[in-house]
Amino acid sequence: MKLHIITQIEENYGAHDWDGEGQCPQYWKFKGGNDYFIMLDGFRADHEFADKNLRMIVDGVRDQIECDNVGFKEYILDYNIVDDDFMTDFEKSQLEYEGEIRYPARVLETV
Repeated sequence: MKLHIITQIEENYGAHDWDGEGQCPQYWKFKGGNDYFIMLDGFRADHEFADKNLRMIVDGVRDQIECDNVGFKEYILDYNIVDDDFMTDFEKSQLEYEGEIRYPARVLETV
């Protein structure tokens, strides 16, 4: 099994013309998101502390995923446990239309 993490990306279109003086104009637009996986070898989903352990795993990789500055934000929306053979919608569409997955979801290493 593996942990699937889903993110949201926002881009500040107001930052494109900003000259760096004063406050940056705010015009945020949603731009989709990314998928990340963490392999959960030996993880027990039926353990009484499974939810807490998952939160700790996500918090442990948050700095590898999230970003927040004047022009760009990426943050975690949700996460869940999936089977080892699970593919994201983007991976499925690549396989269907191109016959191969050229851009797989990024697999993160826990510390």
